[in-house]
Amino acid sequence: MADKAFEIEISPYRSGDEHGIVALILPIQTLEFGIQTSAEKQPDLFDIPNFYQTGAGEFWVARHGDEIVGSIGMKDIGNGQALIRKMFVASAFRGRDYNLAARLLSILIDRARGAGISEIFLGTIDILKAACRFYEKNGFVQIRRDELPAAFPIMAVDNLFYRLKL
Repeated sequence: MADKAFEIEISPYRSGDEHGIVALILPIQTLEFGIQTSAEKQPDLFDIPNFYQTGAGEFWVARHGDEIVGSIGMKDIGNGQALIRKMFVASAFRGRDYNLAARLLSILIDRARGAGISEIFLGTIDILKAACRFYEKNGFVQIRRDELPAAFPIMAVDNLFYRLKL
């Protein structure tokens, strides 16, 4: 049996991916986790080149055939610091068979190290227990909101914050 991880291609965002990214992210946010949001409340999804792909930043998508099944963005916030945003994996592609979340995070961390980033931050929601465990398992340490860099754009829904020192 072929390794399922090889069925997934991870590559940087390219023009035209917006629809597939929104189709991945919005149902996870609203249906799985009951977060009251919309695509319109997330303008970064429609301006990925200017929001993510500047400085050391990048946005990656994971594809299974023509379907986008995963995403992760790194925003360069200056001072050798970056943040993770929009890390999502479709439910059918979670777990050890695909190891997709770990692969996405590894690509981001490799890029950050290569670009001289010394710290990566993220904000999340306490109800996303599996995500919190995943970040902690991968070396992220929970920090207080007042420990975030001034350039960190806090999302209204976020109530937990993490830092990874590289």
